[in-house]
Amino acid sequence: MTTSFRGARVRWCGAASLLAALLVTAGVAHGESRWTEESFANRIPVRYPMARGADVSVIGSLDTYVVEEGDTMLDVGRHFDLGYNEMTSANPGVDPWMPSPHEVLIIPTEFVLPESRRQGVVVNIPEMRLYHFQANAIVTYPVGLGRDDWRTPEGSFKIRGKTENPTWVIPESIRAEHIRERDDPRTFIAGGDPDNPLGLFRLELTLPLYALHGSNMPWGVGMQVSHGCIRLYNEDIAILFHEVQVGTPGEFVYEPVKVGTRNGQVYVEVHTDIYGLRGNLEDEARQILTRRGLADRIDDAILKRAVKDQSGLPVMISSRDRGGALEP
Repeated sequence: MTTSFRGARVRWCGAASLLAALLVTAGVAHGESRWTEESFANRIPVRYPMARGADVSVIGSLDTYVVEEGDTMLDVGRHFDLGYNEMTSANPGVDPWMPSPHEVLIIPTEFVLPESRRQGVVVNIPEMRLYHFQANAIVTYPVGLGRDDWRTPEGSFKIRGKTENPTWVIPESIRAEHIRERDDPRTFIAGGDPDNPLGLFRLELTLPLYALHGSNMPWGVGMQVSHGCIRLYNEDIAILFHEVQVGTPGEFVYEPVKVGTRNGQVYVEVHTDIYGLRGNLEDEARQILTRRGLADRIDDAILKRAVKDQSGLPVMISSRDRGGALEP
């Protein structure tokens, strides 16, 4: 299905940066953006059914979007609740700042679920995506993560607190960086300040020094830009903040390769190994397939191509020649 939407000008907020300047420049050169913060705020997240006893390890479906004058892939991605990394991986070769009008973009709203306990909040680090497992549904959101020198860690946690309009008390290590790089000696930034990188809501974790929070730079969702914390679009953290309770369990997992099944077919989803923690991703895929009892049901050539492309899209790798479909 091909879809198109109308909006108005987007208002980017936050501290000055080179990327923000590029976005403004692109908007001027390519025509005014048609999107508004209000239109993003009114977006309703998709809730995927969590049917007990059913095969639900692949959810959603791919879509397409026809570019209109003034669009950027960040605007389009945000409209569909996708991050920068997902849009660029699914649409290689397309200029993310000035895609050509009438170009058809792939909208990667199909996901293999990560291997986890499937309860509470699960963040897959290489995918830069959060999964919220509820009683009868799954909701998923894109996130921004720690850059390579401030890596988001693997680990289990619980939600220990919730704060609206949080003040950012700047850790001394980050403050030293701010002084060194931009002569900014502040020790805190008040809640609601446009420079506050926490946005309007924060979920504190039992994992020390880390949190889930909003952002003053929406373009950072789907990028490695933080000091380790998990950034969400402000409209997404507003929903998650009110739906997640203190004590909810969670996990940070590191799965550049995910394997799932749906309707008897086997799928693989491959992402970039952003922190370089894995070796050969094809070997990792085969190990997962073997562990899941699926190795003899796949097409080797399709698997190799999926690993090479690292598109972030679920790819069906079942082999028809070898009876690759599972029993329904």
